[in-house]
Amino acid sequence: MTSTVPALGTRTAEGSALQAVLLDMDGTLVDTEGFWWDVEVEVFNALGHALDDSWRHVVVGGPMTRSAGFLIEATGADITLPELSVLLNDGFEERIGHSLPLMPGALRLLAELAAHEIPTALVSASHRRIIDRVLGVIGSHFFALTVAGDEVERTKPFPDPYLLAATRLGAEPARCAVIEDTSTGVASAEAAGCQVVAVPSVAPIAPAARRTVVSSLEEVDLPFLHRLMTEMR
Repeated sequence: MTSTVPALGTRTAEGSALQAVLLDMDGTLVDTEGFWWDVEVEVFNALGHALDDSWRHVVVGGPMTRSAGFLIEATGADITLPELSVLLNDGFEERIGHSLPLMPGALRLLAELAAHEIPTALVSASHRRIIDRVLGVIGSHFFALTVAGDEVERTKPFPDPYLLAATRLGAEPARCAVIEDTSTGVASAEAAGCQVVAVPSVAPIAPAARRTVVSSLEEVDLPFLHRLMTEMR
């Protein structure tokens, strides 16, 4: 089940357009987008298939059903989607058990949001088992709510995960700042009507309406987010 909390309302946002901050996980808070690709390459090698590096941009940042399904179709591998999902999750868990590098500025930003009691949620296309392992390193106390990709009927790029997070936090989507690293996640957040801060991890993301692009989380702090939301209003 998606973890839930009572609606937090907007007590921390009086006088500000910012009601909540919603963050992606892989490639945004933890430097793991490369881990997923490495695991996919390993698993398919074991199945007797080599992955084309050009496929990486297709599978990055999306739900496992999409990425795994694409790779099965592209390679013709004799494996079912549920079987492949288990292998990929197992391989990823093994990797993060050895090393889980955080993105520059991630812990500083989370600590700042917590110190100012800004309602914060983790919204990921990864499965619950993966999120819980990562939270053991980052710290679950930073998040009032977490949403996993296998806990919603439609995950990213659909708006459902971000709409759910905003609803659970008692916030208006238009007053939520979303931090994402891939075009798939950006599409999800924008479809939900949120203001997006894109920190590209693998492929470039262009600036657009309701979207600000930065090179690192080290450029993002609470005054930055307040300014962003105020300017949008």
